Amino acid sequence: QICLSLVKLLFYLAHSPLGSIALLDFQPRQFVMVDGNLKVTDMDDASTEELSCKEDNDCTLDFPTKSFPLKCSMAGKCEGINEKKNLFNAYRYFFTYLLPHSAPPALRPLLSDILNATGDLRYGINETLRAFEKVLHLYKSGLYLQKRPLLLKDYISLKGFRTVEGEGHKCWPSYSHLGCLLSIHSPEEAAAICNSQLHCQSFIVTQHRTWTGRPLASFQSSWTDLVPDTNAVVYIKRSASSGERL
Repeated sequence: QICLSLVKLLFYLAHSPLGSIALLDFQPRQFVMVDGNLKVTDMDDASTEELSCKEDNDCTLDFPTKSFPLKCSMAGKCEGINEKKNLFNAYRYFFTYLLPHSAPPALRPLLSDILNATGDLRYGINETLRAFEKVLHLYKSGLYLQKRPLLLKDYISLKGFRTVEGEGHKCWPSYSHLGCLLSIHSPEEAAAICNSQLHCQSFIVTQHRTWTGRPLASFQSSWTDLVPDTNAVVYIKRSASSGERL
């Protein structure tokens, strides 16, 4: 969410009515999340000026660990230098820390491609935004899910109930540090996640949703009593419920 919002912001800056705008003091502390959107807190160090040049050798974009040769345009300006400066800063301050983590395994190669392409400045802002929107579409639609055996049949579902949370079952990444709370596309995906966890015996799907509209599911290592909850459905492994009274 943070990286996509940042890319949308940089897309606007690259195509603003004032021309391509560079953020000269590009640091994480210069941004803040407002209603799920990343915004710049200080525009004092923004600039529409692009480096003047006479030849391509005048257009080297330097960073502490990398340098990029750019073209000198017929107008005597280094082509796209503001856009590329913003994009590489997004890569080194945001993408490298956020993109490799938390995504479903099937989507990680696509995010790795974005990471590598922006790190080498092979992508401009237009290509980067398209790549992010493709990943978002796959994530929201569930098209990233690989065909696999149907596992939900191995669970008993009880609508209008949830289990009392067991102790000690945690996972990474989790929306809650107190347990294992993950977003899912469907109960079928949740069943696959539960089966992949050594101690998972049940999961609860609630009406709480993430910014992409995906429901949240709580995975648990044990279940004891059932309590009414009109907004939840509990799924219990048949093997875990055998011999127990439901």
